[in-house]
Amino acid sequence: MTLDRYSVPDASEGEVVDEEFVVTDDVLVKVFALGSGAELSAHEHDDSTNVFHVTEGTVTVLQDGEEEAVTAPGVVLHERGVTHGARNDSDEVAVLTASLCPLPS
Repeated sequence: MTLDRYSVPDASEGEVVDEEFVVTDDVLVKVFALGSGAELSAHEHDDSTNVFHVTEGTVTVLQDGEEEAVTAPGVVLHERGVTHGARNDSDEVAVLTASLCPLPS
């Protein structure tokens, strides 16, 4: 048995690949691998808080119309209802996890 659930899916240029790490009744944790030039489209969760953990590379985080490059290790809080997304402007794969709590009903 291993307690470590961290694994990174392969992502090609322009591709966003995600995988679920943890899914319970009230928490979702996913990993996103962003190939060079890939973008996780801006979206919002009205009833949930979302936290990005940048674990590899540099991710340009989009939040309410603002952008900021966040390099691993980095943590970004998105409060409920805040529009957010991510983009990889580098030549290397960038990786982040996203934790969503509570899960939308």
